[in-house]
Amino acid sequence: MSQTVDRALSILPLLAEGPADLGQVADRLGVHKSTALRLLRTLHEHGLVYRQPDQRYRLGARLIALAQEAVENLDVREIAHPHLVELNETCGHTVHLAVYEENEVLYIDKVDSRYPVRMYSRIGKPVAITVAAVAKLLLADLPEPERRALAAKLDYPRYTSRSTPDAAAFLAELAKVREQGWATDLGGHEESINCIGAPIRGADGRVAAAMSVSAPNVVVSAEELLGLLPLVRRTADAISREYSGTTSPGHKPAP
Repeated sequence: MSQTVDRALSILPLLAEGPADLGQVADRLGVHKSTALRLLRTLHEHGLVYRQPDQRYRLGARLIALAQEAVENLDVREIAHPHLVELNETCGHTVHLAVYEENEVLYIDKVDSRYPVRMYSRIGKPVAITVAAVAKLLLADLPEPERRALAAKLDYPRYTSRSTPDAAAFLAELAKVREQGWATDLGGHEESINCIGAPIRGADGRVAAAMSVSAPNVVVSAEELLGLLPLVRRTADAISREYSGTTSPGHKPAP
């Protein structure tokens, strides 16, 4: 039975490459056509493959629907949380997880610092979109027309002297983040708070969420916090692998 299941499942990646006829399926599996036909009929009955009028087989709509449903039901917070806790236990600083929804970047998880000085960020609260590291990571992944349209309609509050001043500077920062694959907020929202972040990617390589480590400069300097960047990026890559179901970090999106 296990061999039958293995053979049936081997048909799916073959058809993902494009439609194939019975002979091609049999050859790829190394089985007789009658065996390949039985497997294809079973998959067809479950809607996982579809036989075209030209007698070639392709992936069925049911399989595509199942894949989409699985992606939609993935809870990035649930997957990321143990990794965020582990990172917090290692470095001691506040760790955030954020997503981009309906033109806002929202915190969906937070692990507090072990130090007495705490941050006032809250789960469910929008971030300062023009300066936050997580916001830069999420917005940098948008297609260029969307980035430009969003940048043009944002306000640019001067939280501090290091805040992003205007749309041109914001777009330049997003281009930099997109290229380097990480982001910072070094006193852009609060003079005394620094932050570094890295993206979490889905199976399609797109940024699904962003995580960050933040700390006040009375606890650690900006330079010392930047020294944690390799650890932060490794954590984000580990979450990406688990979230996307891959064995390697997600790819950078195309420009």
